[in-house]
Amino acid sequence: MTRTLLFIALLAASGLQRPSLGAEAVADADWPMFRGDSQSTGVARSTLPRDLMLQWKFVVPKGAFEGTPAIVAGVVYIADLDGNLYAIDLATGEQKWTLKLEGGFTASPSVRDGLIYIGDYDGRFYCVRAEEGKLLWQYEAEAEIDGSANFFEDRVLFGSQDATLYCLRAKTGELIWKHEIEDQIRCSPTIVEGRCFVAGCDGQLHIIRVEDGQAATAVPIGSPTGVTPAAVGDRVFFGAENGEFLCVDWRKAEVAWTFKDDRAQAFRSCPAATGQAVVVGGRDRSVRALHPETGKLLWQFSARQRVDSSPVIVGDRVFAAAADGRIHALDLASGEERWQFETGNGFTGSPAVAGGRLVIADDKGVVYCFGAR
Repeated sequence: MTRTLLFIALLAASGLQRPSLGAEAVADADWPMFRGDSQSTGVARSTLPRDLMLQWKFVVPKGAFEGTPAIVAGVVYIADLDGNLYAIDLATGEQKWTLKLEGGFTASPSVRDGLIYIGDYDGRFYCVRAEEGKLLWQYEAEAEIDGSANFFEDRVLFGSQDATLYCLRAKTGELIWKHEIEDQIRCSPTIVEGRCFVAGCDGQLHIIRVEDGQAATAVPIGSPTGVTPAAVGDRVFFGAENGEFLCVDWRKAEVAWTFKDDRAQAFRSCPAATGQAVVVGGRDRSVRALHPETGKLLWQFSARQRVDSSPVIVGDRVFAAAADGRIHALDLASGEERWQFETGNGFTGSPAVAGGRLVIADDKGVVYCFGAR
């Protein structure tokens, strides 16, 4: 039996559906934050053409990017390690504006209601008007901000290495509440049904009520992690520093399954997840797809270098970038490579997909945009 047929058979046995391009893959949808949506699924709601070619490059001389772009209303927003926030036209690659801020950025911008939110490595959290790049307000945390912000109603949430999850009024920056854990928060908060999920460096998955910042519960995960959890239904998925990948049933507050093989190293890549497959990159130079119900390995693709960048699922394909500068398009069902582009530089940041285009930035200050031939 081929890997594709085995994949379909496993889906049928589980009662799950095959991937489709229905309501979750609406053409020209935005990519407003690090993993695309508040559930941090890493799944595009925009389609991509079968044949991709480089549309444009935006080059920052002597620059470096570690974050992932946000794409909203035809504009790409991305920040670099030198403290510059850029707005770039998605269609042409032309710079619309740039804003120099105080600290550098490893975090990715989040965009909502015409405002951009991003934290820097000095612990400052900024709100910038997207139209012209005007700074509106900033909030001072006590340590580096690595993760992207997320949203709930009129609130914006972010974590910091000061071991605190902050919840602010999105329009004004007023503190509503903060929730402290025992060690650093490096991930982005994931939000589902009024619950915020934070995978911490204290070796626990924290489930926090967004309304008041109180702990609902915490699930021991056996290892520190800075990975942003992906949530699908009642389950959240993420890897840890000990090389173990976990699925937690958040309603039951218990680990549903774990995956670890002999060659697995620490996970720095955040997973992309649907009801059909959970896909994650590894420091062992692999991209893996796991069955979301069982944790069974569906396929494994070998890259030439580590994959710390987080993959993105676009229809029936997975796009993953490696530290050797290669971007791979893999078949979601089989893991077979369908397309590759080599840049010569490395990737820590992840792809963003919107408006029929894929945008990604590398560690040498280059932003790439791919679209139809």
